[in-house]
Amino acid sequence: MLTPGQPVPDLDLHLTIDARFQLSKQKPDAFTMLVFYRGKHCPICKKYLEELGSKLDKFTALGATPFAISMDSKDRAMVAHEEWATHDLPLAYDLSEEQAREWGLFLSTKRDGSDEPELFSEPGLFLIKPDGTLYFEEVQSAPFARPPLDEMLSAIEFVLENDYPARGTAV
Repeated sequence: MLTPGQPVPDLDLHLTIDARFQLSKQKPDAFTMLVFYRGKHCPICKKYLEELGSKLDKFTALGATPFAISMDSKDRAMVAHEEWATHDLPLAYDLSEEQAREWGLFLSTKRDGSDEPELFSEPGLFLIKPDGTLYFEEVQSAPFARPPLDEMLSAIEFVLENDYPARGTAV
């Protein structure tokens, strides 16, 4: 389990734009926002990432830089990249089982007859401070009831305006 205020595991993943995402090299004004999603088989993920993509300017205006991450293979990730209206939202892929477990994500296996991969992570949303420490996390065991993005925008704005500290730090 990750603890707010503590360093998070580094990530070094491929992006669908033929580049790499390296968490340790991110230098956001306020937060790097990691949105772990189930993969291209998930219509709820599609809707959520399309909404996030449509609000990228609002998040970046607050100093938050979003990235979407899945355990999908390159082929599956490229389908999402090409067919989903995620705008300029960076899509990272090939998250390993070990990395998903390091981040405390729930894992699921393929249902018979589905388009799901053999193993995939369930959703999670993390805000990482520029120093590489965890500020906020939301981890889910199913694709439903994700953190509303307008509420995330309001929360980030409140945190920045009030210098609100990370909570949940008592261990």
